[in-house]
Amino acid sequence: MSEEQQPIDEGFTCPECHAGIMRTERIVYFTWLAGELVTVPDFPAWVCDMCGRREYDAQAVSWLNILLNPSTGQRSQSEKKKRPPQARPPAQP
Repeated sequence: MSEEQQPIDEGFTCPECHAGIMRTERIVYFTWLAGELVTVPDFPAWVCDMCGRREYDAQAVSWLNILLNPSTGQRSQSEKKKRPPQARPPAQP
């Protein structure tokens, strides 16, 4: 396939340098959480091909925030109250 036939990676002009083109890439995302460095491989981002500016996909950042939230997966107080009581074993004589 020639260069003319290959699909062009759509992008937009970099808002930082105004010379480069922002293109989608998969990068390693770094963030601090409770004083510890967390790295996330293969994270979607827009990266300028000239100055290197990065803009992160809003949906991916939202998803990551949910995953890193310490209360993710815990039941709320209202859900705990709705649970039927556990059956207790009979008392032994």
